[in-house]
Amino acid sequence: PPSPVTWLLVPDRALPEVAATVPPGGVLLHASGAADVDVLRPHRPAGSLHPLMTFPGPELARPPLEGLPAAIAGDREAADVATTLARFLGMHPFEVPGDRRLYHAAAVVAGNFSTVLLAAGALLLERAGVSPDEAPGLLLPLVRASLDNAASLGPARALTGPVARGDRAVMDGHRAAMTDEIPGLLPVYDALADAAAALAGHHPPFASPDPNHDASREDTAGTGDLPRQG
Repeated sequence: PPSPVTWLLVPDRALPEVAATVPPGGVLLHASGAADVDVLRPHRPAGSLHPLMTFPGPELARPPLEGLPAAIAGDREAADVATTLARFLGMHPFEVPGDRRLYHAAAVVAGNFSTVLLAAGALLLERAGVSPDEAPGLLLPLVRASLDNAASLGPARALTGPVARGDRAVMDGHRAAMTDEIPGLLPVYDALADAAAALAGHHPPFASPDPNHDASREDTAGTGDLPRQG
């Protein structure tokens, strides 16, 4: 007889083939962050239960499931079963009724890209003369504190530094040094500075000029009570 619940913990590319081997009659779930439930069809009810966490591989201990957010989607019966299973495993389930691609993009931006930014920051430290072996670890306390502040205050109020202050002179100095040492990082810096400025309520400093923008207000508009970094 078919299992009442089957949860497929396989790579995304293997889902259609593995799903085809599951006998009909029970609830079928997958654990993919990116795949839609349609990858499991013609099974019904079908759904997904995706722990919102990074699992880098066997060389590191598996993160505990207790307290992890778990994204739920699918047919109503399957979503209810996935919610029950997530709670049984100690996770915090939440439903994703919209575009699965946007959900997974959020996970990639917040999880994968934060790792890329740490690597970029470490590279800049190296070019400033810091040992490559030390550079990532020296930045980690700052990264962790920034994330803790964002969790406590919200991203906009936790933002500090020259972008939050509207200090264009400091940013121009960064760009000049990067042009000499690592010009390939300039597009990344500019895009992130523009995004940070928008978060802080400033006109993005490196975006195309806005003909309706009042430059005289750029240093003060929208700063509110944002924390300041010396």
